[in-house]
Amino acid sequence: LLATPVVFFCGWPFFERAARSISSGHLNMFTLVSIGIGAAWAFSTAALLIPSAFPEAHPPLYFEAAAGITALVLLGQVLESRARRRTGGAIKALMQLAPPVARRLTGDSEEEIPIDQVRTGDLLRVRPGDSIPVDGQVKEGHSAVDESLLSGESLPVEKSPGAQVTAGTRNLNGALLITTTRTGANTTLAKIIHLVSEASRSRAPVQALADRVSAMFVPAVLATSLITFCVWMLLGPEPRLSFALSNAVSVLIIACPCALGLATPLSIMVAMGQGALSGILIRNAPAIETLSRIDTLALDKTGTLTTGKPTLASTIPAAGITESELLQRAASLESASEHPLAGAILKAAKNASLPLRPTTSFQATPGGGITGLVDGAPTVIGTAAFLETHGMPGIATRFPAALEERARGGTLLFVAWNTSPAGCLVVRDSLKPTTPEAIARLKHLGIHPVMLTGDSSPAAAAIAAASGITEFHAELSPEDKLALISSLKSQGHTVAMAGDGVNDAPALTGADLGIAMGNGSDVAIESADIALVQGDLTTISKAILLARSTMRNIRQNLFFAFAYNALGIPLAAGMFYPFTGWLLDPMAAGLAMTLSSLSVVGNALRLARRH
Repeated sequence: LLATPVVFFCGWPFFERAARSISSGHLNMFTLVSIGIGAAWAFSTAALLIPSAFPEAHPPLYFEAAAGITALVLLGQVLESRARRRTGGAIKALMQLAPPVARRLTGDSEEEIPIDQVRTGDLLRVRPGDSIPVDGQVKEGHSAVDESLLSGESLPVEKSPGAQVTAGTRNLNGALLITTTRTGANTTLAKIIHLVSEASRSRAPVQALADRVSAMFVPAVLATSLITFCVWMLLGPEPRLSFALSNAVSVLIIACPCALGLATPLSIMVAMGQGALSGILIRNAPAIETLSRIDTLALDKTGTLTTGKPTLASTIPAAGITESELLQRAASLESASEHPLAGAILKAAKNASLPLRPTTSFQATPGGGITGLVDGAPTVIGTAAFLETHGMPGIATRFPAALEERARGGTLLFVAWNTSPAGCLVVRDSLKPTTPEAIARLKHLGIHPVMLTGDSSPAAAAIAAASGITEFHAELSPEDKLALISSLKSQGHTVAMAGDGVNDAPALTGADLGIAMGNGSDVAIESADIALVQGDLTTISKAILLARSTMRNIRQNLFFAFAYNALGIPLAAGMFYPFTGWLLDPMAAGLAMTLSSLSVVGNALRLARRH
């Protein structure tokens, strides 16, 4: 009376899942549990109602075992569910970053509105200590903003008018007025949460091993349980039926492959969450496995090794053209470009108070240059090779001063209009302060860094030397970068590519693993497997360490699961009984099964403590 409701009410979901698994042909842990519980209950019911049908005078009853196993398996499910919620703690932490309300300014009035009522272009006030509700641009005020939960950067970031701010970051010490640029699902925070949630449900290739083993494992356990029953019935001591049933049920219960099923997904979920809190956005589980195996890292120069915020060093006009005219026309055409070098030219024109001229027919050639009409005149800006393809051979030799600048590491942009050379702009980009340390860390991890750039050889050599990179390739087109990636892969290397520009997209896609710097273009980020929120190279070494720790954790989990079954099944079958007298009660087998699952869960959660 007490056991039957437990088995058939509390344990009914087990029987439902078992029935589905049998009908679909995909046997699983619920198949084993249900057969074990059902066999124990059915045997006990028959022994209670028809005792004369059994050879023993008083056949044993296993009602308490059936109810106890049901309770233990349910307890294990509850504990696993709680542990899974803990593994999603990083995602929950991200979801709680954005405040529920925002303070909107309308004219001279200020009102508090729900966050879902904020629209692009709204002016919002963010007080000291408040979380920033949307992505936006600072219009007024100066403050330090804590971005640690989004980027992993522990130091506050100074914000002043013109600076970009992100939803979920926390304003520390000054009041800010921000203009809303992105809201709702379009904010950086919302995209991160979506990406991490999707990635945590993806499957790593190593999971295929566990799936193949599980597919063969359950039928093998059923066969082992049947053999155990038969052997004990034929060779066991009296009461044989009691021993045979008890040991057969113990085999079914202790061999449940739930630990095997948890081994990979829990570790992946924890890794995704910890990566997100460190500013490492991993698109899917296979990326973790690939990242753990890379031995070569190809790096773009501009925006990856360097700040990506170059400055105009000098202006070298052709005869008959003024510096102002050269800069004004160049800035006018560059105003339609997203390349970091364009920003340097536009900033110089703005500082010189040069108005931009009307520009039409803009067209960009990644890795080469840009063309268009400025005041109706055909204008070309780009590398010497790019201008040579537009009918100006040997253009570099016409500007000796520019060649001297290139020898000192400057980047040259040649300008022409009306098919006539107009001059050269010399741009310099500074190395990120963290780059040398990042390259040293990568080398320490056994990663060989290779720089790939479309810039000139002298400029590339200067940056490579300052970074600590020994192998670099310069003056590359996007196709050349892709070809070099393919060459490295053909040599047996596992290659990752890190870049931030449109011209890096083919190489990011062609590499075994693409890493987009978070300050880069949308095309680069969409082409990559991993995105770094801060765009800091030191984060790559953190990502590699996280990936290696995750794969090590998964292998440990799989070992625990396999070793547990390798030791548990012989004990449950009674193989040691002739020598030691050891037998395993079915309820003890149920407890052991639960503990094995929890050991895997606990090991996966260690990743959260380490990173």
